[in-house]
Amino acid sequence: MGLVRIAFAVAVIAASVTACSGPATPGGSRATPAQASYYLALGDSLSQGVQPDAAGVSVETGQGYADQVYAALHPGHPALGLVKLGCPRETTSTMINGGICRYPGGSQLAAAVTFLRAHRGHVFLVTIDIGANDPEECGNWASLSKVASCLITGIPHVVTNLATIIGRLRAAAGRGVRIAGMNYYVPALAEWREGTTGQAIARLSERLAVGYNELLEQAYTRSGTRVADVFGAFDSANFGDRVMMPGIGAVPRNVALICQWTWACAVPPRGPNQHANQAGYGVIARTFLSAAGLG
Repeated sequence: MGLVRIAFAVAVIAASVTACSGPATPGGSRATPAQASYYLALGDSLSQGVQPDAAGVSVETGQGYADQVYAALHPGHPALGLVKLGCPRETTSTMINGGICRYPGGSQLAAAVTFLRAHRGHVFLVTIDIGANDPEECGNWASLSKVASCLITGIPHVVTNLATIIGRLRAAAGRGVRIAGMNYYVPALAEWREGTTGQAIARLSERLAVGYNELLEQAYTRSGTRVADVFGAFDSANFGDRVMMPGIGAVPRNVALICQWTWACAVPPRGPNQHANQAGYGVIARTFLSAAGLG
């Protein structure tokens, strides 16, 4: 999987450089070529646009937020190349140490640092989403007290890892490069539809997400990294406004949006699945563009 990503990245770079050479102008002179630049997308499955297929298998797609950010930027930056190094199921620990996807250098972070150093001065944007999979190692959300306890003890480790990741990326990229990281929406809001117990899970999940996202945001801002507020874009804290959903009835706005923009409320076999759908990835893309000052 990792080797395919690197091959893709090399192909993108080659294509971008080739596309930069303009046609010959009259008199034998050549037009000044546009300088190649790169958008580097890092992170977990969201950075690869993962969605469930018709059989319910989570697969990488070309509809993710990175693809949509690139599509928005490319018309104004025709020499821009997209390089996606993200790894589904990646955690902050595996991003540093490797172990899930294969990369030259052993980890996604090592591959990213190598790329940034090799193209220093030519990187237009770096986006990253990492940390969503770390809490999932705490187990089943049906045991809320266990999950909450696990998060409390595990969060400092995640924050330390994220600071390491951003520090190395910043050192390799240089201070002037835009780097934007995202916080997370709350897939467990979909549990609201399951009655009293589900509503308790939804409310506690939102509260835990608020605290977790705040710590992620602090780690980003301390290193001068911009924050894409995806939690806010999904109106994740809004249990007040009610929205009518066909076949379900009135639900809080945050529940309606998680159903509208992810596969969390989809029926089997495609759902339930926590990944964003194409529309949800579009929301994330616009949030990244705004955070990076490119909206």
